[in-house]
Amino acid sequence: MFIGHFGVGFGAKKSAPAVSLGILFIAAQFLDLLWPTLLLIGAEHVAIEPNSGRTVPLNFIDYPFSHSLVMVIFWSLLVGFLFWLIRKNVKSAVVIGICVMSHWVLDLIVHYPDLPLAPWNSPLAGFSLWSSPIGTGLVEGSIFLAGVILYLKATSARNRAGKFGLWLMVGLLILSHLANLFGPPPPSVTAIAWAGQLQWLFVVLAFWVDRNRIPR
Repeated sequence: MFIGHFGVGFGAKKSAPAVSLGILFIAAQFLDLLWPTLLLIGAEHVAIEPNSGRTVPLNFIDYPFSHSLVMVIFWSLLVGFLFWLIRKNVKSAVVIGICVMSHWVLDLIVHYPDLPLAPWNSPLAGFSLWSSPIGTGLVEGSIFLAGVILYLKATSARNRAGKFGLWLMVGLLILSHLANLFGPPPPSVTAIAWAGQLQWLFVVLAFWVDRNRIPR
């Protein structure tokens, strides 16, 4: 799940028009923005297994702090609370918290059973939609498309940067998604971690695009 999470960020703008798209992207991708750093410091682990027979050549050995259900609930409450402390907007804070939580729910749909329920030894969950590339593409593509449509309904461009910048970002997200799907397996875990950090570029781009658009 990649562009599906960004689709949630796009769509959330409809419910929180005063919140920057950059903030919504951070919330919807919070777990995957946290995970690369935890990989780099050795707190979580993944293995590259291109011959596993699975459509996704990664074995998520453990990610208790970023992707266990208990910790995701904690992150959802914490991020929503911090936003409320700064902006004092209850509705927007709730939307932010739901965006964080949505990441685990969408991962649950596609992942093989590797999502822990708790950061300690616990059952692993996952509905394995990744076993069907077509099914995964339809679900993720639909979420992304719906999110972009909702964003277009919630905002309008104030200038050319707001108009063409949006489609540039959408295009880059799609290209990145296709590269993940059809590119070769990553050469190392370190490469995975640094590639994951590049998602912050989409966050920065989202802040810029949203500054050049206005709520309808």
